[in-house]
Amino acid sequence: MEQWECDGLRSSNFGMRNQVDFILDALAEQQAQVTEVYEQLAAVRATASSADGLVTVTVDGGGVLTDVQFAQEALRSTPEKLGRSVTEAGQEAARLANEQNAAITAPIAAGADAMPDLPDLVPGAPSLRDVRAPWRRDPEEPGS
Repeated sequence: MEQWECDGLRSSNFGMRNQVDFILDALAEQQAQVTEVYEQLAAVRATASSADGLVTVTVDGGGVLTDVQFAQEALRSTPEKLGRSVTEAGQEAARLANEQNAAITAPIAAGADAMPDLPDLVPGAPSLRDVRAPWRRDPEEPGS
């Protein structure tokens, strides 16, 4: 093997080692954040009221209803109107919880996006970003 070929391989090897070191450092940093993020996600609560003020609901980070409160006027409402008020408040509370979840997980997602992808290290390798894409949610998109 010629010297220039050896130098090229050393240079490529050095570059790959730097990328792998960067990935390992980023993963270690993310692992340190994971416990804190899980605790924050477990503590997420969102409260919203219906526009008519008849109902106030609270949901957890998964959008699961944890509390419902009815205004005194709700007792004089029709079942249909009360049902719409509960639905409206519940949907808004779930949307707010989703926004909180996205804000909490944003630093970890940004860190993952900053890491080199497999094709950056190994030409022709599948992209991990493509695998992750279906699991990412945008809180602004309907149905998220």
